[in-house]
Order: sequence, then C-alpha cells, then structure tokens
Amino acid sequence: MKQIINLDGDCKESSIVPKGAPPVPPPLPGPTTSNSQKGLVMNGSPLRGYSCVSTNVANDLWERLFDSGYRADVTINTDNDSTIYAHANILGMASPVMRGILKQSKRHGRRRSIKILGVPQDAVRVFIRFLYSSCYEKTDMEDYVLHLLVLSHVFVVPQLKHECEQQLEQGLLTTENVVDIFQLALLCNAPRLSLICHRMILKNFVTVSISEGWKVMKQSHPMLEKELLESMIDEDNKQKERIRKLNERKIYLQLYEAMEALIHICRDGCRTIGPHDKDFKENQAPCSYTACKGLELLVRHFAICKLRVPGKCIHCKRMWQLLELHSRLCADSNVCRVPLCRNFKEKTKKQNKKDEIKWKILVKKISRTKSIRGAPFFSWAISSLSNN
Repeated sequence: MKQIINLDGDCKESSIVPKGAPPVPPPLPGPTTSNSQKGLVMNGSPLRGYSCVSTNVANDLWERLFDSGYRADVTINTDNDSTIYAHANILGMASPVMRGILKQSKRHGRRRSIKILGVPQDAVRVFIRFLYSSCYEKTDMEDYVLHLLVLSHVFVVPQLKHECEQQLEQGLLTTENVVDIFQLALLCNAPRLSLICHRMILKNFVTVSISEGWKVMKQSHPMLEKELLESMIDEDNKQKERIRKLNERKIYLQLYEAMEALIHICRDGCRTIGPHDKDFKENQAPCSYTACKGLELLVRHFAICKLRVPGKCIHCKRMWQLLELHSRLCADSNVCRVPLCRNFKEKTKKQNKKDEIKWKILVKKISRTKSIRGAPFFSWAISSLSNN
C-alpha cells in the first residue's frame, strides 16, 4: 500500500499502483510564506484568494525593464538625435494617445518608431519611466516639472498631470515662473493651477510685472497681459470697496454704542450725569460703555449751550441727531427716560417721505451691523424693519 496526498493535504491509503502507470502528481503548493502580503488590494478593498509581494519589488522590476530595454519594440526619437527604447504594450496601456500613435507608426524592422520633439531628452526619459513604474526622482520633477506637465497633458496621463500640479502648488511656484506656469495652465486645461497662479500674480503684481516672464508674455500674448491688468484694476476696486464698507461698519457700530451709552446715562446715570433720583458714589466703578465718556461730555454741553437750536452749534446738532436716532430705535417711548424720545416719535409721523427713507436706511444698517435682538430698548426697531 502507498500513501498519496489529496488536494486538502490529508494522507490516505490507496491500492498498489501497477507497473507502467503514470507517477502520482505532486501536491499543490501550500499557503504563502509569512513574508508575502496576504490579500491583493484593489481600490482599497482586499481581493480574496490573492497574495502579493511588496510594491517596491514590482516597481524595481518595471524600472529594470525600462533601463535594460529587454525586447523593446519601440524607439522614441528625441531632440539631439537621442533614442529611448520602450515597449509598445506598456506605452499603449499607460496612454491612449500613445496607443493611437503606435498604431499609425511605421515599422523599421521589428521596431516601431515615434518622435517626441520640442522638450529636453532627459524630460522625455523621465516621462517614459513614469509610464512604466509611476515613479520619479524628486530632482527630476524640480528640473522638468513644466515639460512633464505638457507631456502629461498631450499624451493624456492624468496621474502625472495631477502630480505636476500638486508639486507646483506646494512649492515650485514662484514669482519668477508664475507667468510662464499661468500660460501653461491655461493651455493644458488646469483650472485650479491657473486660478492659483492668477491669485499669486494679483497679490504680488509689482514683483511679477518686472519679471522676465512678464516681459516675454507682453510681447507674445498682449491680450493676456491686458486681461491681467484689467483683473488687477477690478481687484483694486474691490479692495477699495471692502475698505469703504469696513469703515461704514465702524461708523454704524459707533452709533450703536452711542445709543447704548445714551440709555445707560439717562436710565442708570454715570459719573456726574444721570436721573435726578440717582445718588452717585465717590468710588464708583469705571464705566464699561466705551462711548460713555464722550457722550457724557456732549450731554453736559447740550444742557448749558445757549445755541441749542439745530444748525447753530455743531455739537448740539450732533446731539439732536443722536436723540432722533434713539427715538427710532426705542421700543417704548412711554417708559423711556431719554429726553425728547416721545416728541421725536411724534415728529417722525410728520416727516416727508424722503427724510423718512434716509432714517430707515440708517436704522437698518445699524441693526445689521450689531446683533441687537437681545436689547429691549431696540426691539421696536427690529420689529418695524421686519414688517417693512
């Protein structure tokens, strides 16, 4: 009796093998060694029943195949009459454009011949090497990033094109080359890169406008220079508009703080001014309202000025305006302790339409500048704005 091993690796007895019969086949290979990676991964998901070695080993194999040119069936002619040997199957799988060129190319013996001209021979070699192993040297990318961007766009290699864009965005883009890269980004349909270049040009316009790239663009693409200058003017106008709105917002915020301080003075009193029924302490704590001190001086002047008639005194005129603005923001003039609040509310009913529109616009801008929904004295203004 002989023992043979079945597919599962178990031993079992069998009858004697007659003479002349074929030998028993050897057992199937056992499980993979511990050095191999269990499970082939594709798109981030493991595939059952597969094992693979390190990707570095596979990349090294493709690098060796490219360097040695073993059984190469394509010759790539570059500038300076240089030749690079490659394999049609690999080029065709990596680039659909290269596949079409190879189909139409003529054979010279056992090899097909194609030309890649207009870029340095070393840049072409780096490009073809990437088609084999998807790898590149850091120094090669720094030296030939612009050429690789063009080649990856022309031959439709999106992985390399994306890598070139990332490297440019992360440090290879400077004020010296930004104009050249901006033009290439437009030609190579790289919208994100062109937008980053455009912003960099506008941000560093003085430095960029005296660079060599700008001078060349001015001669070769005057329309592009005109568009950049127009963009610069638009950006400058937008910046001025932002500054204007910011200054307006500061003014509206100051008016809001003045309204708060006015209510504080007339309701609670501060320092030496306030309601007649309030007694002030000698060691009173500092006031928390930023506009209180200036407004208190204005109130004291308003109380003793002999030219309080509107238009006669500029300080009193400002006080009249603050009192009217308060009346338009006040929630209930019947309980309000600010002087003339009720009188101004009655006056607003008799104002002409033009003045009324101006005051409404001012009130709306003040309310939008500062969130005042929690302030009870201003709730009337909020409700009236929402109704309008």
